[in-house]
Amino acid sequence: MKEALVVIDMQNDFIDGSLGTAEAQKIVSKVISKIKAFSGDLYYTRDTHTQAYLDTLEGKHLPVVHCVKNTFGWEIQKEVWEAGSNKNPTVIDKATFGSTELAQLLSQKQYTCITLIGLCTDICVISNALNIKSFLWETPIVVDASCCAGVTPESHTQALNAMKMCQIEVLN
Repeated sequence: MKEALVVIDMQNDFIDGSLGTAEAQKIVSKVISKIKAFSGDLYYTRDTHTQAYLDTLEGKHLPVVHCVKNTFGWEIQKEVWEAGSNKNPTVIDKATFGSTELAQLLSQKQYTCITLIGLCTDICVISNALNIKSFLWETPIVVDASCCAGVTPESHTQALNAMKMCQIEVLN
């Protein structure tokens, strides 16, 4: 049974930086525990922007500079990184919410299950879950809600419900 765990955007800016939330801070220890207990292939994604972020379409809709490449805010939170650093993780930098590179890479590995955790449920987690589902419609895709946080608790719940409708299993 070959499984993958995808840790979405557990970066400093999303936890306690420019876009940090109390909800994101609350899941850090659960994410660390999940990574440590996992024995399959491990992937981390990093939201990755440039100093010109505010000039992008995303920046016009969300005018908060965040996750600028090679800054502290862009880095995966230290303990989250350390939890999996000895597991030879694959790191994927992505310029937008969902990563087609991630979905394509996962589709080449013949996993029996792919689990996603991380931030933000209502933006990057749902985007990646749906991207992966479109490449791997016969592979179980799981989102562990206890290891995810959204922009707000309400949008977190809405995203989980939307993923359920798309046949993504949501663990609570």
